[in-house]
Amino acid sequence: MAILQGDKLPDAVLRRMGDNGPEEITIETLTSGRKIVLFGLPGAFTPTCSSAHVPSFIRTKDAFFEKGIEEIICVAVNDVHIMRQWGDVTGATAAGLSMWADPASEFTTAIGMNFDVEALGFYGRSSRYAMIVENGVVTQLNQETKRGVCDISGGETLLESLG
Repeated sequence: MAILQGDKLPDAVLRRMGDNGPEEITIETLTSGRKIVLFGLPGAFTPTCSSAHVPSFIRTKDAFFEKGIEEIICVAVNDVHIMRQWGDVTGATAAGLSMWADPASEFTTAIGMNFDVEALGFYGRSSRYAMIVENGVVTQLNQETKRGVCDISGGETLLESLG
């Protein structure tokens, strides 16, 4: 069952490649006592993710911070090397977005956002969504209902929910 607005995020471990090697962090550590944006997408270097979803949060980053968001976190079911390279190529890392890998789909599956498309080699991939999380609780959840589009889960739409 997919996570709902008002639910507490389940704890899971996310990973990224840091300057000194692999790093791990728990969802609880990322969210405890903080107000963050967390968005998930099907995969690094995929068309809509690269041309629409990540750029929407680069464009809106400053406006989110002005409204009290402390961090914008992108999660994808990819490995740490891919996420690091993708963050560099898209400009997400330079813009200050945090690019975290969920390589075994642990978090994605725990929140019920996983899907498979065998023909594309997508297994346990993430549906496209964006959420505002306050102290580990989902206060706003925007999930796309159609594949290949980024309307509901884009940065501009999520930003509107903050008023």
